Amino acid sequence: MAEGFRPKKIAPAAINALKEALTHVYWYKSDLRSFLTNCLADPTVLSRLNWSDFKRNIIAQMVDFLARNEDVYQRHLLRLMAEVTKVNDFSHLARLEGGDEKVARARSAVEALRAQIRGLQEFLNEERDIERRRQEAYEKRLKVDAVRQALENLTREYLDLLSSDDPQGRGYRLEKILYGLFELFDLDPRASFKVTGEQIDGAFTFEGTDYLLEARWQKDLVRATDLDSLAGKLQRKLDNTLGLYLAINGYSEDGVHAHSSGRRLILLMDGSDIMAVLEGRVDLVQLLLRKRRAAAQTGNIYLKIHQILTDSA
Repeated sequence: MAEGFRPKKIAPAAINALKEALTHVYWYKSDLRSFLTNCLADPTVLSRLNWSDFKRNIIAQMVDFLARNEDVYQRHLLRLMAEVTKVNDFSHLARLEGGDEKVARARSAVEALRAQIRGLQEFLNEERDIERRRQEAYEKRLKVDAVRQALENLTREYLDLLSSDDPQGRGYRLEKILYGLFELFDLDPRASFKVTGEQIDGAFTFEGTDYLLEARWQKDLVRATDLDSLAGKLQRKLDNTLGLYLAINGYSEDGVHAHSSGRRLILLMDGSDIMAVLEGRVDLVQLLLRKRRAAAQTGNIYLKIHQILTDSA
């Protein structure tokens, strides 16, 4: 937030508008939970909620908690409001019985929330400035010899792997590249990634959220059954744990579709994403932020790198 700027206490009308928007934008609790998991900067907030309760009660419990503790969570509330107002795809509601009416209510609720937060434009501008400053800092960081050299070394190792036909050896070498890449971007990779055949299992931390990582380098496209393995592990973890799946050669449509509905726990990356990061065309942190935002706002867990680079241009 800009130095010296702190919004006044958020008006009760804005708090109520947020509750109404969240209630109408997401019909199923699984969709709501996925959105909140990908949006909230403090994932421990979700652990306070009783997900067996009615949706409106869950939303009220969460928003009232944030509002009661506004001295601590004001920025979280404002960011949540900003993310809700960016939702403009209501196709998930249109498919339901009475879809037209549900879409109309959702649009109206989101517009009402937009009207309430227009007075907080300075905060919203600051959020955009944060992304701009992050990109500028990354570009400056790339000019540091040690960082640039490390990225160039990782790129050479990765390009060399493209001609390898040894799945086991390739897995171990990819493990080292990924560990080095996540470490370079301060994403706290766990001490060792486990390699089994063509698959790598690991974990890292990003913006206070723990992620399980699976990476696979295989000839065939990764299918829904492959992603089910990671989803099963996530279901046994705490609520604030998400997953990142890296398939060098991409995914089948059925795999992407199967895990894009309901509670979206997994973000998808492919070899093009890794190449863009290695070549310095995108910051790994920015890449993860954009993918997480797309999953929250549109349900798209497989945002392609060309979309990210085009939007950033």
